[in-house]
Amino acid sequence: MSQIDGLPPLSEVIQTHGLAAKKSLGQNFLLDLNLTAKIARQAGDLSDCDVLEIGPGPGGLTRGLLAEGARRVLAIEKDPRCLPALDEISQAYPNRLHVIEGDALDIDPLAHLTPPIRVSANLPYNVGTELLVRWLTPRDWPPFWESLTLMFQREVAQRIVAEPGSKAYGRLAILAQWRADARIVINLPPEAFSPPPKVSSAVVHLTALAEPRYPADAATLNRIVAAGFNQRRKMLRASLKGVAPNIQGYIEAAGLRPTDRAEQISLEGFCALARQIKPVTT
Repeated sequence: MSQIDGLPPLSEVIQTHGLAAKKSLGQNFLLDLNLTAKIARQAGDLSDCDVLEIGPGPGGLTRGLLAEGARRVLAIEKDPRCLPALDEISQAYPNRLHVIEGDALDIDPLAHLTPPIRVSANLPYNVGTELLVRWLTPRDWPPFWESLTLMFQREVAQRIVAEPGSKAYGRLAILAQWRADARIVINLPPEAFSPPPKVSSAVVHLTALAEPRYPADAATLNRIVAAGFNQRRKMLRASLKGVAPNIQGYIEAAGLRPTDRAEQISLEGFCALARQIKPVTT
């Protein structure tokens, strides 16, 4: 699928606009429009949705999202070299693509989006995890987004969907699975990208839950999880001793064993402990 919209193939776009990927920006471009369209489809029916895309680069996924029927795409791009290529896409899809130049970590996109909103992005490797954590930890829940369809290094993707007892299980799994359904939907080898990264990649699809899976105070849960996994080799009674006085009593009241380690505790168990330390009031 070298052409889906009358625009040039991505390899030609990159050559025309001198868009050699910059390592400093975490850029690795997908050139196969079959793949970008497949990723776009993982976000579901987009005909009634605005889509937020971070780091569109030369616009491969952008074109996939628009071709798949997205009502409107807001693309935030830090690299000014990519703007002419994105402008060509905007002209091919009148009034459906809005591009903002800048750093996604510094921009509030909500002023430019109309609900329902979904996020779909081949995230730059150097900011991907930070953006995900921000989207999973807003002040209020439900969040502004219905779903996130995001590409990460496969190692990060595995951490998002990890289960207790695995080496990948940690804070990212708790944050993601507490408030969303998360699953890996596509695996991609290095050679799918230009230039090929040193690691494999994966696309994760997260669907926001109407409310957290188990009741817990968000700040308390985050503090417990951060402390537990920061010293994951220690028993809970040691790794959590700075969280609250008499932490062993709270651990036992939550039905957990003080001698367990964080990687052995389920999401439900962490939430039970958070409620012991700070009860949830309605």
